[in-house]
Amino acid sequence: MKLVIAEKPSVAMSLAAVLGANEKKDGYLEGGGYLVSWCVGHLLELAQPEAYGEQYAKWRYGDLPTCRKNGNTRCQRIRKSSLTFFVG
Repeated sequence: MKLVIAEKPSVAMSLAAVLGANEKKDGYLEGGGYLVSWCVGHLLELAQPEAYGEQYAKWRYGDLPTCRKNGNTRCQRIRKSSLTFFVG
């Protein structure tokens, strides 16, 4: 079984039709050896500037340019059913 995660429900429906995943379940479609699910909105986003240091809470030209080797990300809120499906 292969998992395919689409960015939104409409894309998931299109992919599922091509892959033969025609059986609708709660939050995903199944069939043809595939599980096709979707997200609604972004799962991760870049952290706000102050997460890198309080000095970045206000923008200053003197702090630019900034390059982060390890970009901080944070999880967006997602539906409980999506989270349960993806992580069990």
